[in-house]
Amino acid sequence: MVMRPLRELFDLTGRVAIVTGGSRGLGLEITHGLAQAGARVMICARRDTWLAPALAELRGATFTVDGMACDVTSPPQVQAVVDKTIATFGKVDVLVNNAGISWGERPETMAVEKWRQVLDTNLTGAFLFAQAAARDMLTRKDGRIINIASIAGLFSLVNGPHYAAYSASKAGLIGLTRELAASWGRQGIRVNAIAPGFFHSRLADPVIPLVEDDIKTHSPIPRVGATGELMGVAVFLASDASSYITGQTIAVDGGWSVT
Repeated sequence: MVMRPLRELFDLTGRVAIVTGGSRGLGLEITHGLAQAGARVMICARRDTWLAPALAELRGATFTVDGMACDVTSPPQVQAVVDKTIATFGKVDVLVNNAGISWGERPETMAVEKWRQVLDTNLTGAFLFAQAAARDMLTRKDGRIINIASIAGLFSLVNGPHYAAYSASKAGLIGLTRELAASWGRQGIRVNAIAPGFFHSRLADPVIPLVEDDIKTHSPIPRVGATGELMGVAVFLASDASSYITGQTIAVDGGWSVT
């Protein structure tokens, strides 16, 4: 048997990716990683004002990228992003479902409207994008879907933050990952999830002070995640280096979830 060179296994040249929530935070970091590995990338965000600086940054680094505003809870808008990606780049090889929101409140007082908003964005939005992208992937029997879950979908914290809807959505996303992997694996589509721990971002920064002491006390790697520590896992799951992996959730949390 002839083994392919390692560098070739991680090479995404010729691949086309969509990254939802790709204009800021972890989504922008993942976009940088995919683009550095050679992929052409379509990013989407809820607002055009978020897209412009991200596209300027990425194009300034000579990456081939485009962008589009999208509400991931809207099936027509989701389909429009997939259609634009195909029109611009010819296909969809990789989907990263990163768009997400949260709402912190004790469960006994959480408004049902906030519950629905979080579930619709984090879980239903991921399903809608997976469904739309898979229709193109299935025509070639090849594709990779990466769902950005969270360790909040793996374990809970007694002293907060209290985010029942967020935790439920991320646990659901892990279950969806397994189901889609089982449904599409024999048609050449691999579906995996990444469960980040706490990384500095607009979403996480308000709650990091609640958990940082516990991370420093109990986690095998006793610190919050650093910039750049997520992109390698995303590139791995998007590339041929992970060709025999599907239906899995990889925690990137410094080992906190094993304590």
